Amino acid sequence: MTDPTSLPDYPPPADEHPLRGRVLDVLMDEGYRPDIDEDGDVAVKVQGQLLFLRCAEGAVSILRIFGQWRLGDAVTGDQTARLLACNAVSSRLTVAKTTLADDILVVSAEHVVTVDTPLRQIVPMSMDLVLTAVNLWHDALAEITGEAPEQGSDD
Repeated sequence: MTDPTSLPDYPPPADEHPLRGRVLDVLMDEGYRPDIDEDGDVAVKVQGQLLFLRCAEGAVSILRIFGQWRLGDAVTGDQTARLLACNAVSSRLTVAKTTLADDILVVSAEHVVTVDTPLRQIVPMSMDLVLTAVNLWHDALAEITGEAPEQGSDD
């Protein structure tokens, strides 16, 4: 993922990437200022957090809304506890899932999208769900380790 400030201020034509164009329209209508990174993902700041919306278009189109958080030193390094927290969140939520890649927590919500999918409801709710899942992960980790959850420990 690149620094979104280095990207152009204009979106590509909607007919070039129909799903991405629809997603950009929803975000701009909601008052966000989305950018497109070098991978073609839509990048947007939500509640101060950088989220990405990946549009896999084809015979079946899939929208993946995700964020990545580097785990700081204040978060336990116990890999088993971290994975148990991921499992606790993923088993509790229907759409969102949590995974770990080294010291990075990845939280995503994925949707199969058709021309009739109500993106104006799905996109904002899923972005909120991703951020909620991050908090639930910290709460689950605290419960597993018996420690108070760390607030503001993520990058």
